[in-house]
Amino acid sequence: MFNVVLYEPEIPANTGNIGRTCVVAGARLHLIKPLGFSLDERALRRAGLGYWPNLNVTVHDSWNDFTSRCGLAAAGPEPRLHFLTKKARRTYAEATYRDGDYLVLGKESSGLPEELLARYATSCERIPMLPDERSLANREAWAHHADELAASAQAGAGEKISGARDVIERGGDKSSAPGAPMSDADSAGTVPHAALKQQDICGNFIDPEDYRISALNLSNAAAIVLYEALRQTGFAGM
Repeated sequence: MFNVVLYEPEIPANTGNIGRTCVVAGARLHLIKPLGFSLDERALRRAGLGYWPNLNVTVHDSWNDFTSRCGLAAAGPEPRLHFLTKKARRTYAEATYRDGDYLVLGKESSGLPEELLARYATSCERIPMLPDERSLANREAWAHHADELAASAQAGAGEKISGARDVIERGGDKSSAPGAPMSDADSAGTVPHAALKQQDICGNFIDPEDYRISALNLSNAAAIVLYEALRQTGFAGM
């Protein structure tokens, strides 16, 4: 049985859709706090439809709580974790999946923390996508809207996150504003994780100049990778 892990998910409908996929694919769902919604929220239940009561779901207080409870705190040379991010050189189809592996996806607004990506650089995988000029005719309007949403989130507005925020993901040497270069200190005034810089130099992450605003919806990304993992392990009917 595979495990789908959502790190600090923000949009209830995405989690509901992923939960429904987990039920029909025989996978477990792990939610790492803080969540951007209540598990009783109507939007989540509506997206999950009648599947939600049948879902094997566990809520964890933090990343450390998750790794401790799942026996992943001391991962060996072949970790069972797969981190889905745009900041990876290897694609999800090039990965080898084993029963019981964990597919980790980040929150809609900013993806997975750079500290995690640096710590597990060899376990990072991406889903190939066309560049912006080929996939988004209105890419400049998207970039402007993404700028506004990122600024609002950073200011702690606390408003509900729209589906458009799925397109925002911070680049390795970029600020959260698409196309804007990141200085030695990020917007919070902290120096970027040293290990992350080193991993970039080693080529474990994609070229930061290849920043893209186009992205898959979180629930679509989870389904794509989960079914590739199931295909590799002989899921019924494949």
